[in-house]
Amino acid sequence: MPPVIIQGGMGAGVSNWVLARAVSRRGHLGVVSGTAMDAILLRTLADGDPGGHYRRALEAFPIPKIAEDILDRFFKAGGRADGEPYPNLPLHRRVMKPWQDHLIVLANFAEVFLAKEGHDGDVGINLLTKIQIPNLPSLYGAMLAGVTYVLMGAGIPKEIPGALDLMALHEPATVRLEMQSGTGADDEVLTFDPMKMWGDAIPIDLTRPAFLPIVASNSLATMLARKSTGRIDGFIIEGPTAGGHNAPPRGGGEINERGEPVYGDRDVVDLAKIAEIGLPFWLAGGVGSPEGLQVARAAGAAGIQVGTLFAFTEESGVLTDLKHDVVSQVRNGGVDVLTDGRASPTGFPFKAVELAGTISQPGVYESRTRVCDLGYLRSVYRREDGRLDYRCASEPVGTFVKKGGDIAETVGRKCLCNALLANIGLGQVREDGARELPLLTSGDELKNLGRFLGDRDTYSADDVLDFLLS
Repeated sequence: MPPVIIQGGMGAGVSNWVLARAVSRRGHLGVVSGTAMDAILLRTLADGDPGGHYRRALEAFPIPKIAEDILDRFFKAGGRADGEPYPNLPLHRRVMKPWQDHLIVLANFAEVFLAKEGHDGDVGINLLTKIQIPNLPSLYGAMLAGVTYVLMGAGIPKEIPGALDLMALHEPATVRLEMQSGTGADDEVLTFDPMKMWGDAIPIDLTRPAFLPIVASNSLATMLARKSTGRIDGFIIEGPTAGGHNAPPRGGGEINERGEPVYGDRDVVDLAKIAEIGLPFWLAGGVGSPEGLQVARAAGAAGIQVGTLFAFTEESGVLTDLKHDVVSQVRNGGVDVLTDGRASPTGFPFKAVELAGTISQPGVYESRTRVCDLGYLRSVYRREDGRLDYRCASEPVGTFVKKGGDIAETVGRKCLCNALLANIGLGQVREDGARELPLLTSGDELKNLGRFLGDRDTYSADDVLDFLLS
C-alpha cells in the first residue's frame, strides 16, 4: 500500500535520519535529504561523530576498505578545537577522484542505514535534480542501504528512472550534464560505474526503489510518465506555498509589493488530468492539516507530503535555538515567510523565514565576504577554449563576471550552501573567527503553526502524525 503521509525531504540535514526513522516507524514514509551529505558526513566526523552513529553505520558498509579509508581521512577523535575551521572538500567536477565518489556513496548509505534501524518500514531519499554531479553516487549509496523510495524535484529528472534500473544491477549509469552553454559533445554526461568500487568483492543484491518525481504542472507529469527512461511510480504535486525552492511562475515575471513572484491560475495543477495518468500522487504545499489530508484524498490523491510541521520537531536537524526562535515568533504573531525570487543562485524562487540572527535580516548578508567553497549550486558552462568550467551567481562578483557571467545575475544572490549547513550546526568558521549564519526555509503554512502547537513549546514527529490523522 502506498503511504498516506510522506514527510518532506528538507535539506541540508533538516530531514535527517532521526526524523525519518521516527516517521517510518509509524508506518508512513520518512524521507532523508541527500543534499550535501558528503559535507555533512565530513564535518560530523571532524567533530568527533558525537554518539558514534555514523561510525556505526559505516561499520555496516558492505565494502569495509572504502569505509576505513574515509574514516582514516576525516575522523577526528575528540573533535575540532574551538574556533577551528572545518576541512574543505574539493568542489564537485564532472570527473572526480575515486575517494570523492566513495565519500558521497558512504554518506548517503549511512543516512539511510540509520533511518532504517530498528523497524521494517519504508524510507525514502530526496535529491535535487539541479545538484547534478553527486546524484548518481548518492542514489547508489542509498540503494546499498535499502532505500525504498526516491523523490526528486527542482528540475526534470527523466533520466533517473533508467539509472536506478541499471544501478540496481550494479551496471554503469549515465545522465546528461545540463549546461548553461554547450555544444552537445560527448563529455556533457555524468557516468557512475558501481563495479569500480567493488573490485574483487561480490556485490550484494539490490532492489530498485520506487521513483516519485516532484512536479508543479500537468504537462511535466505527463511528459515524465511518457518519456522517462524507466518506470515512474507516482508523483508529488507541489504547489508554490511549499518551502525550499519553488517552480517559477508560469505566467511571467510579475512581482508583488514585497518583491515576491506572483503565481496565478496557470500555476494551478489540474488534479483530474493528473489522475488520468493512472499513477498514485500526493499533494504538497499548504496541505499540512487534517483538512488538507481530507481534501487531497477527495481529489483522488493517495495522501500528502508535509514538510513545514516536521521541520521544527524535536527530531529534525535544525538547531534547537532556531526552532525555539521560530516557535516564539509564531506565538507572538510575528513570523513571516518571504518568497525570495533572487536569493537562490539557481534562479528558482526560494522561501526564507524572516528571523533574527539569520541572513534573511535586511543588511546582514551584505557584510559577508563572498566565497563559494561548497559549490553545490554551481552551474556548468563551456569556456571559449572548449573546456568545461563552473560558476555560481553567489560567488565573488569579479570571479563570476570573469567566467562570462552577467553581473546582473549576482544582485540579491545568497550563498545557500553555507547557510543551510549553518542551520544544522555545521556552519564554517572563517579566518576572522566569524561563523556562517543560517537561513531557514519553510512553507507558507508556518504562519498557522500556532493552531497546531496549542500550549506546547516543543513537539515531536509523533505529535505531527497524530494531528494529521486526527
